[in-house]
Amino acid sequence: MNAARLIACHECDLLQRETALASGGTARCRRCGATLYRRPPASVDRSLALTLAAMVLFVVANTFPIVGLSVNGTLVETTLFGAVRTLYDDGVWPIAGLVFATTLLMPLLDMAAVAYVLLPLRTGHIPRRPDIVLRVLRHVTPWGMIEVLILGMLVALVKLAHIATVVPGIAMWAFGGVMLLLAAAASTFDPHDIWSRIDRARSVQITGSAEEGKISPSTPTAARAGLFVCHDCGLLSKPAAHAHEGRCPRCGAGLHFRKSGSIARTWAFVMAAVILYIPANLLPVMDTSSLFGAQTDTIMSGVVYLWTSGSWPLAVIVFIASIAVPMLKIIALTFLVLTAQLRWRSLPEKRTRIYRLVELVGRWSMLDIYVITILVALVQFNALATIKAGPGAIAFGAVVVLTMFAAMSFDPRLIWDAVEADHE
Repeated sequence: MNAARLIACHECDLLQRETALASGGTARCRRCGATLYRRPPASVDRSLALTLAAMVLFVVANTFPIVGLSVNGTLVETTLFGAVRTLYDDGVWPIAGLVFATTLLMPLLDMAAVAYVLLPLRTGHIPRRPDIVLRVLRHVTPWGMIEVLILGMLVALVKLAHIATVVPGIAMWAFGGVMLLLAAAASTFDPHDIWSRIDRARSVQITGSAEEGKISPSTPTAARAGLFVCHDCGLLSKPAAHAHEGRCPRCGAGLHFRKSGSIARTWAFVMAAVILYIPANLLPVMDTSSLFGAQTDTIMSGVVYLWTSGSWPLAVIVFIASIAVPMLKIIALTFLVLTAQLRWRSLPEKRTRIYRLVELVGRWSMLDIYVITILVALVQFNALATIKAGPGAIAFGAVVVLTMFAAMSFDPRLIWDAVEADHE
């Protein structure tokens, strides 16, 4: 059989044969259920069209105001960049940088990378250095959080409606369009298909790739077969003799049998998140000054406010996203890294599902940060009322980032290594 038809699961390392899929089909790992690759219909055309449309709306969304607040004839409006600038001017530069990165920089890099790769392919050419661009795309995609920003805007509007007249701006609708277009583009963009097209266009045999004929049933995983799996392009390759690391012969990415220092780095990020979770929930995330005095709000007091004001669905959403999810992520990551370190053999499928769930919900904890950003930018009526971000917001933002780094550092293949030991 052709060597290119041998692939390994990124989550459990199981070696499997690549098979042809019907249009719209998805191949899943037969052991852990992870998605191996897809075959979306007209993937290049659809992804390119949706991405270009999203880029146009993204320009509109960052040109016009998101929302306005009218009090006694005074209208205060803000763009997303203006909101970031307000946070920076108030001295809360860590939150300003986090919001800028997750709502402006990373989505822009995501769209630019997709367009850079797909435009040449659409015309029958190979983009220059696709390996670097696709690697950048893989790393920036998890940090683009437009969908969380939209939900944060809705929560902020409910809170602002009790203060003054809210005037939704053009940018709010534009960001909603960007969110839908990016979600549709992501569902049709398949890196596996992109690399297959690039390989066919190059018409060259990649030296150092794995040969399926040399794999026996006694070596069901890539590591036991002595093969590297590239997480950037998916290629299986043979390391040099006695080497424990190397370079992918197709895209040049660094290769290891397992993520280097996965357990130690995951523990470090989790412990740091645990330490900061306490001040994140005890310290005020917002300081409000008005004619009636000063008030500080924690995350929980914001949930209580939404509940007592009648917006109980949003109160439930904020409680889940800002209080329950960070705590459950910390518990789940602690469980995963501890069981992997102890080489626990039980329930590998369920532990892998927990890992996927942690990766999926990680970004939604940013909800409160975006609510604070909108409120701080709009409630600037000097003598009447002003809102500033509190120290709790910085601690909470750090918890979100640290738990995401912890999930990225953990190697889910460690869950299955102990299971493999039973069959040796």
